Amino acid sequence: MERPLRIGIIAGEHSGDILGAGLIKAIQKYHPNAVFEGIAGPRMKALGCESKFAMEELAVMGVFEVLPKLRRLFAIKREIVQHFIDSPPDVFIGIDAPDFTLRVEKQLKDAGIKTVHYVSPSVWAWREKRVFKIGDATNLVLALLPFEKAFYDKHDIPCQFVGHTLADELPLENTQSDARKSLSLTEQDTVLAVLPGSRGSEVSILSEPYLNAVKQVKQRLPELKILVPLVNEKRKAEFQQAATKIAPEIDFILLDGQSREAMAAANAVLLASGTATLECMLLKTPMVVGYKFKALTYHLLKTFFTFNIKYFSLPNLLADKPLVKELFQNELTAENLAPQLLALLCEDQTQLIQEFHEMHQSLKLDASNQAAIAVLKLIKAL
Repeated sequence: MERPLRIGIIAGEHSGDILGAGLIKAIQKYHPNAVFEGIAGPRMKALGCESKFAMEELAVMGVFEVLPKLRRLFAIKREIVQHFIDSPPDVFIGIDAPDFTLRVEKQLKDAGIKTVHYVSPSVWAWREKRVFKIGDATNLVLALLPFEKAFYDKHDIPCQFVGHTLADELPLENTQSDARKSLSLTEQDTVLAVLPGSRGSEVSILSEPYLNAVKQVKQRLPELKILVPLVNEKRKAEFQQAATKIAPEIDFILLDGQSREAMAAANAVLLASGTATLECMLLKTPMVVGYKFKALTYHLLKTFFTFNIKYFSLPNLLADKPLVKELFQNELTAENLAPQLLALLCEDQTQLIQEFHEMHQSLKLDASNQAAIAVLKLIKAL
């Protein structure tokens, strides 16, 4: 009887657990008896993955939050590496969380174990030389975005573009009507969604230019409905405090989460950078992307890091052209934002929406299955 495939796998946070579960399910279609172990979240464990440690122990953000937990993190790394060296899997897969998983991958690869890194770090944007460390640590990188593969190809590091799971999850057709019904909006409403970020620092920095821009837009479009999805009560209180100070005359529709519904329901979206811009594109909603750092942070970033990108929003990076308007740092003012938002709300955006649709199709590749095939081909198990 053939020995079941044995796969080591680590996910370090909620998003990694989702990707890991999709990958495990896809591999199980080809190898139903495959054994999975490592560090897993609830979705991966529900599919039979044995977790040697709680995933929450790895989900630490920020320098000051990490410092007190460094000893424990190093101990977990030592134990998990030793476990797999003593009992080698057919392949080891590290999902995102590069500060932890790449270190594990490097030691396991040095020990002769095939390693895969799923979700490329943003080395294409900054710290480009880190790409060689990724190459040293892995036999294969699984990239969610096509320009990432082009970057690794340039450096002769094996990489497979598998598509994006978010593109698989969201329908190609427009869902605005359903989203509006769920939020008690009508088809006739003109709707702007404002997403000032999920972190307290983002809400504190972005609320002022966002709110002042919304005031100008509202003066031109008095019937405008403004949706503001906020991730938790703390962010909601912070935004409310800023809105009371800057735009007390506006009745914002504050939502508990529901950012996807808000973006789908809107005629236009004002939002910070990050994965939300990709989600907004996949929902086929026109957007303006506005972001800034605190002045000191921005000065330090410019001093110590070299950025290698023309754009900072994912739709523009994917299109390799200024498909959506980006306003960054000193450009992020109400005077610059308001005209851009008014254009999206008042002018025909059919061409932009069609481009969003085509980009969605290019990313909708059944990513979990593509990732599974790439992993199994690497170890000649397909």
